[in-house]
Amino acid sequence: MSHPTGMRRITAVVGASLAGLVASVFGPNGAVQATPGFGFASDTATATNVPEIRIMSLSPTHQVRLSTKGSADFHVTINTVIPGGHSGWHTHPGPSFIVVKSGTATVYDGDDPSCTPRIVEAGGWFTDPGGGHVHLVRNENSASLVLAAFQVVPAGAIRRIDSPNPGFCGF
Repeated sequence: MSHPTGMRRITAVVGASLAGLVASVFGPNGAVQATPGFGFASDTATATNVPEIRIMSLSPTHQVRLSTKGSADFHVTINTVIPGGHSGWHTHPGPSFIVVKSGTATVYDGDDPSCTPRIVEAGGWFTDPGGGHVHLVRNENSASLVLAAFQVVPAGAIRRIDSPNPGFCGF
């Protein structure tokens, strides 16, 4: 069955409009676009392709164990966040250990439907298990926030993976 010329033109316009809408919401391969950070700067030092390690420091009062399977990249990152700034929603392919050097970090977890923040003051710390755990760090105060992070990721992996807003928080 053939369509009149006008109907084909309307179909083409509607199709192009829908394609544009889909493209504006979804990025390559149909993935929802990430939420970029704002006022968030990072300075990173990286050791690449570190062979498997097994470190144990054991004493009667203190025990530390760290081991990897397969080669890893180690990142030490200093993040500076201006007042009102944030990291954007993101994840990491491995664990992160974060110390709040100065300021106050407000941490939101992407799997928390109540959007309840964790408040971490200077001298405090928090961890991120990585492996798809989506989170956002905000500076909701009037002084700059400085974070120091140590991250262990599989060798060659991207250190940070931007993620879409999970939809629980109003930002």
